[in-house]
Amino acid sequence: MKEFLLRWFTWWNGATLNTLFYTRLHGELVGHDEFGNAYYRSRGGKIDPALGFERRWVIYNGVSEASMTPPGWNGWLHHTVDTPPTAEDYKPHPWELPHIGNPTGTPEAIRPKGSLLRHGPRQANAGDYEAWSPGG
Repeated sequence: MKEFLLRWFTWWNGATLNTLFYTRLHGELVGHDEFGNAYYRSRGGKIDPALGFERRWVIYNGVSEASMTPPGWNGWLHHTVDTPPTAEDYKPHPWELPHIGNPTGTPEAIRPKGSLLRHGPRQANAGDYEAWSPGG
């Protein structure tokens, strides 16, 4: 029952029931990414008269977080490229790092040296800091 209510009333916990219904009627599965997100387009590449191009969308695996869309799929979703990553034979270069979502606001957030939120002892001051005092 809880899952049903979450699907009905919240969009950030995955696709709503209306999105799933629309996808079932009008969507054509294009592929999945390494995070389990599913990518769709209008069935048969049909041009949406209101948009002037085919409609493309993603159903996230879990919480709807746009930064969890890898670069290749992001380009396809935004019509930067016409070929989806599943139809390409792309091999990443050795110097390329794997895609990660934006960790801001999560326990995995990046906290550089000197951050007040970083655990452990704070970075020592270099000695070149002098506090300002009014009138001094």
